[in-house]
Formats: sequence, C-alpha cells, structure tokens
Amino acid sequence: MSGSDLDDALARLGRARVPADLFGDDEAEAVRRYRRLARLLHPDAGGRRTEEAFVRLTSLWRAHNRGDETLITTRRHAYRLEGDPIGGDLAVLYAARPEPGREVLVKMPRDPADGDLLEREAVALRQLPKDGDARFLPYVPRLVESFRHRDAATGTQRQVNVIAALDGFHSLAEVKRAHPGGVDPRDAAWMWRRLLAGLGFAHRAGVLHGAVLPDHVMIHPEEHGLVLVDWCYSVPGCYAHADPSGRVPAMVGRYAGWYPPEVPERRPASAATDIFMATRCMTDLMGDKAPKAMRSFARGCTSPAQNRRPSDAWRLLAEFDELLERLYGPRRFRPFHMPATR
Repeated sequence: MSGSDLDDALARLGRARVPADLFGDDEAEAVRRYRRLARLLHPDAGGRRTEEAFVRLTSLWRAHNRGDETLITTRRHAYRLEGDPIGGDLAVLYAARPEPGREVLVKMPRDPADGDLLEREAVALRQLPKDGDARFLPYVPRLVESFRHRDAATGTQRQVNVIAALDGFHSLAEVKRAHPGGVDPRDAAWMWRRLLAGLGFAHRAGVLHGAVLPDHVMIHPEEHGLVLVDWCYSVPGCYAHADPSGRVPAMVGRYAGWYPPEVPERRPASAATDIFMATRCMTDLMGDKAPKAMRSFARGCTSPAQNRRPSDAWRLLAEFDELLERLYGPRRFRPFHMPATR
C-alpha cells in the first residue's frame, strides 16, 4: 500500500455524504470498492490515523446494505435515529446518538423549502459562541453540525441541523400546563431574570432571536437553568449577509397574537421585539398572580410602539432586580419543582 493510495481513500471517504457517493449503484462494484477501502483503512494497516475513517466506512457500508433509514452519516459523524420523532413548529426532531458521542437532536424541516430557516439557525448558533460572552453560552443550544441530507427513498434533499440534546429541561409551555393557575411570581422571577440575561447575551453578540415564545424557552427547574432554543426565526443583525432586511423571517402561526406590531407588519425587528415577547411569556406564565408593580413593569415592556419599549436587556435586568428587591427583599434561592408526569 502506498501513501498516495491511503490519501486517496481518505479523500474519497471525506467527500462521501451518503453511501452511494462511495459505493455507487452497482452491487458488484460496491463490494469491490468496499473491500479495497477496508483493506486500506483498516486500523491494522493504517494505525490510529485510520481508526475514525474505518468506523465511518463501516457505518456507510452497513447503511448501504440495509437501506438503513435510521442511520445518517456525515463527514464528521454517523447518527443513529432513535425513538419516535418530536414535532416542532416547522421541523421534526429525532433523538440520535453519534457513533461515538453524547445524545443529540437531528432537526429536519418538514418542507424542504424551509431549509433557509434551518440555515438561519445555524448562522446564529455559530456566531453566538464566536462573538458572544462565553460565560453565557449555556443560555443557547450547541450546534454540532449543519449539513444537506438526501432522503434515500425519495431523493429529497433537506437542510439538517444537529443540536446537542438538553437533559432535564421543560419548555415554558409545559410549565404553564403543569401550573394552570399560574406560577408564583417569586418562581417566575428567576426565569424572567435568566431570560433577560440570555437575550442580553445574544443582543450584545449582534443576534435577535425573533421568536421568544413559550415553546422556545426551556428551563431546568432544579438548577434554575434556562436555554433559548429554535433560532430559525432569528435576525442576524451584524451578520446582515444572511438577510439584510432586518425582519423576522416568519411567524409561528399558533402564536400569531404574541408578536409585537412590527413583526406582522414586516418592519425591521430590534432588541425591543425580543423583550416584548419575553415579557409576554412571563406575564402569561404568572397569570393573575403577578403583583401590581410587576404588571406595571411588564406594560412598559409591551408597548405597541417599538421605540417606546426598553431595548437593552442588561439594563432592563438591573431595573428588574431593583423591583424584585422592593417586592421580596434580598435575592435567595427558591426551589422550583415540576409535578411528576404519569
């Protein structure tokens, strides 16, 4: 085996996105190609340099032979889709486990035409770690990779995002269903604080979320954690090459009444747009339990006039902390629990 043969084999494997790219359509030729590549890439021959490549070759070959629709192989990973799909607003999410790796969510748009929204999310999730304050990265999901995937049965191509799975989190929509009488404002306070911190982080990095809705705000009850998910509707801000319009690209239909006027009127969004929607989430969560001072604070954040709303989440958080201290005194940890589901 020459060095050029091994380099060529690694290059061919690196270019392959699906089994057919590597093995072709002719079965006899596929067997010859596989055996030749296996000889070249086997760790006994190539050592540690080819260990990862051999694992990927094996996964591609297994998928080729079984027509395995539950295995998606990319240049970096092979994802085994597990369990039933989870329905999202515009995409379907599959729990999966890379080989090797920790659990992830594989996110595919139902309509391939919505691939641009998946690309928009990928842009946001790449730029936030790059340009945002690293201390606040736990407020956003981690993008593992983004790629084009061709359905083996139909040939349809879709943009796919792979996102690190969250463990122990619940959406605000789930919290509301678990507490139909409204969440105690003292419990809602830490969620509101975390949400403002997450928005402050994103806005300083130049990205607007564009769809701060109860299904997109995930909280961890025990750890008081919060993650803002689904960045498909984000406005790239300083990354205007992705979309120079400055508008939120689409609305979630069932939440049409939750948006500030500038979104349905197709005007440019701003940080005040996210703050409006975040406030709407929190007032809905508390219902009638919100004290008068908190309701007054919320009214200032949900003015229909975009330029009259607060537009600096960090400054608003400082004002909110002052309000909480007046209402409840010095801040202290208050455990929050979700009822057990049957």
